Amino acid sequence: MLRETLILGTDLFVWSVEPVVLAKEISQLKISSEAASEPTTVKAQRRIDVVAEYEKTQEQRSALNLVVVGHVDAGKSTLMGHLLYALGQVNERTLRKFEREAEKIGKGSFAYAWVLDETDEERARGVTMDIATSSFETAHRRFTLLDAPGHRDFVPNMISGASRADVAVLVVDASTGGFESGFDGDGQTREHAQLIRALGVRQVVVAVNKLDMVQWNADRYTEIVGRLQTFMQGCGFLKDNVRFVPVSGLGGVNLAKRASDVAELAWYCDGDSPGACLVELLDTFEQPQRVVAGAFRLAVTDFFRGGTAGSAGSVSASGRIAQGNVQVGDTVTVVPGGASGVVRAIDVGFEAQDWAVAGDEVVIQVHGLDMQQLALGAVLCGPEQPITAVTCFEAQIAVFDPAVPITNGFPALVHVQSVSVQGSVRRIIETFDARTGEVKRRNPRHIRKGATARVEIVTESALCLELFKDAKDLGRIMLRRGGETVAAGIVTALK
Repeated sequence: MLRETLILGTDLFVWSVEPVVLAKEISQLKISSEAASEPTTVKAQRRIDVVAEYEKTQEQRSALNLVVVGHVDAGKSTLMGHLLYALGQVNERTLRKFEREAEKIGKGSFAYAWVLDETDEERARGVTMDIATSSFETAHRRFTLLDAPGHRDFVPNMISGASRADVAVLVVDASTGGFESGFDGDGQTREHAQLIRALGVRQVVVAVNKLDMVQWNADRYTEIVGRLQTFMQGCGFLKDNVRFVPVSGLGGVNLAKRASDVAELAWYCDGDSPGACLVELLDTFEQPQRVVAGAFRLAVTDFFRGGTAGSAGSVSASGRIAQGNVQVGDTVTVVPGGASGVVRAIDVGFEAQDWAVAGDEVVIQVHGLDMQQLALGAVLCGPEQPITAVTCFEAQIAVFDPAVPITNGFPALVHVQSVSVQGSVRRIIETFDARTGEVKRRNPRHIRKGATARVEIVTESALCLELFKDAKDLGRIMLRRGGETVAAGIVTALK
């Protein structure tokens, strides 16, 4: 198979897909005299050396964002809902209520999925449509759970969640024909694996689900592991960073404890003991490197009026800090727009904190901002080093399998984090060998499947971007057209 991997420096990149934010949400940001005015100050307090405090507690910090991905019928929500129940995050009364309600509409087996699928439409259709968020703890890790939709119609929402992830669980269906429907043809197993790698995820646990439907057949498990190992390495994952575990989401087998009482699973073992369960593998995810001392960057994924510390004159914005740090009392600037405000309160993992750093999922209450001065996809940053909003940039891209070759003028949706805008490939600068960097052809007429190239891209609305070498999370882009991901890559120049 073609190795559709773009290699740059020490990082490996691959393909990707599309998020939910419309270009107009950013273009409608208002630049007014109000936005440019001095922000109202809050009560002064002693400044904290956040970097020093972080270094003191770094070894004890255990928070990770975990995204769960996979094909629409793989059983992701049922598996994770049952896991939350097994870990005590869902009480018995609530689960029994879900069971009764699911039985009423003839979907009794969906009770565990309803732990995460909360809307009436999701429950009626039996399909996750948006990112569901929860949390749980293992012996050594605290996870923010992001349950992503598997249906191809909701790939934009899946990207929005995966862009916030540190690590991932890829769920595959081991039932007869189930794995093939997700992995071959138009299934989402391949695309989701490509996507999470393109978004910077390096560590994955593959949950081979529904193996009980084939009587815990060891040959079936081995077949799936073999096919996926080869594919995942082709996506750019290191072999040791992709681990596999047989599970039953509906039966709750091998989720929170080892399957010592399942005779048919005796072949899955660690010496004389049963093999590790899903929770044990999650507990051994390594902490990624955080750029704590860099310029503060928070891509906004949601915002609302008011907050925990009073609502007058304040707006709260949520998202994952891409890099840098922030503390109560800091002045922050919104890009695009230029409005400024003062941080009044910070919530990290639903707990009030005085400061937060790169990698933290936060809600920041900012005094002095108006709702009209924020939009999904806007970036909060320090006023001394604001991010750049551009409509033209250069990128190195890896081309996947587009229906037609990419040519000059090729239209596509450009995705960065949770925002997407209409754009086009204005100029193909050159194609090159991904392994050596050697230029193959300058100013080619088109780019075909599997090629790597340097291109100039223009967008109809401004995007907040960084050079990849300066800020990885905000330097990754994806191109989608006609409901498929055609390329992914990294930003190399801003114009």
